[in-house]
Amino acid sequence: MIEAIRTSSWQPAELGRLECRKDFPYGREWNGKFYKTKQIRPIFVEESEEIVVVTVYSYYF
Repeated sequence: MIEAIRTSSWQPAELGRLECRKDFPYGREWNGKFYKTKQIRPIFVEESEEIVVVTVYSYYF
């Protein structure tokens, strides 16, 4: 999540929040199925002195 926020471009999300996406090599089984890639999509708010992460979505493909 930290790497995604630091290295990916930010896009507007719902309710004035921000989001970004980053793909990571995964190459493992998850929930009984093999996936090559894991994508992380954090939803966050940038405040004056910190970034507050609201939630993080994970996608496997």
